[in-house]
Amino acid sequence: MRKRVLFIWFKKPTGILEGGGLANQRNYQMASAVLGADNVDSYYIHAEHQTYPLWNKLRGALLTPFNYWNGLTPGKVKEILRIAPRYDFIFINTTVYGLLAKKLKEAGYKGTVIAHFHNVESIYYEANLPRRMPLRRLLLKCVWHNDAYACQYADKVVCLNERDSRKLQEIYGRKADFITPIAIADKAPRTQDAPAAQTSAKPVCLFLGSDIAANVEGILWFVHNVLPAVSIDLRIVGKGMGKVQSQHPELQKLEVVDSPADLTPYFLQADFMLLPIFSGSGMKVKTCESLMYGKNIIGTDEAFEGYAIDAEQVGARCNTAQEFIDALRHYAAHPRPHHNAYSRQLYLSKYSPAATESLYRRIFDA
Repeated sequence: MRKRVLFIWFKKPTGILEGGGLANQRNYQMASAVLGADNVDSYYIHAEHQTYPLWNKLRGALLTPFNYWNGLTPGKVKEILRIAPRYDFIFINTTVYGLLAKKLKEAGYKGTVIAHFHNVESIYYEANLPRRMPLRRLLLKCVWHNDAYACQYADKVVCLNERDSRKLQEIYGRKADFITPIAIADKAPRTQDAPAAQTSAKPVCLFLGSDIAANVEGILWFVHNVLPAVSIDLRIVGKGMGKVQSQHPELQKLEVVDSPADLTPYFLQADFMLLPIFSGSGMKVKTCESLMYGKNIIGTDEAFEGYAIDAEQVGARCNTAQEFIDALRHYAAHPRPHHNAYSRQLYLSKYSPAATESLYRRIFDA
């Protein structure tokens, strides 16, 4: 008989998934492939279509000092503890719920607790919570404790790259037991694998990212420091980017698309993906998506963090304004294939679900 696993989610994944949602979905799909779909169940901290009345927000604020984060409550912990004995594994999909690992072990749960780090969350939230946000220090303390609980109490710790594993060791005294790089389900149309046209003299360049600090910082830096010196067709696509555009006059004349129904057309139209990302943790899912679609990529060290990648074959590695300018001018004068076969092959060999399934067999002892 195959073993059973209960996945702990923030909420049910719907619509176009962003980075964390795609990683969560990959974990679930890999467990289903390894253990069988009938042996994989889910518990959602937030119910689908749930509203958040004032009392829920007040209760969340009151529970934060006790390290209950983002919808987790004593009642939900109690419910998870009640059903946990039915499962051989409890997979905590995000370590902001690391308190669950502590509660499960203190309650005598005999199965295996797996904690998945999308990022070192204390580093991620330090960078992304607004500096003047009320209760910021309290929230960061809560996140720090949840990361610490995941490291202390989980039987298996999983993260995305060696950098995060080193940071866990440095901050919490435990490195990852397993490193599973980003891998996402293949959505690229098969027709794109055929030989394609060259990139244009005025390249179509796509910046993809939602309204979080690292993305906003990156695109504003690019618009201020690089865009005036190059001739490109820049498109900015992502959830919340319409609000960012309204707040920044320098974006007013640019094409900004907020929360499109389908990202595929934007990927297919782009000559180059622009990834001017300078801060963060984990791995950038947009890099994996770009590889999946066979895109040319111009990105920073942070954008390529965790990827075994030849930057010259994929496009260019740039960390200064002049490096971005030089790369874009070079490719305007020297077109390359619109479809990057190296990117596509790298996705298939290292960052597709099939490429990482063997790692999950080890995680689930299958």
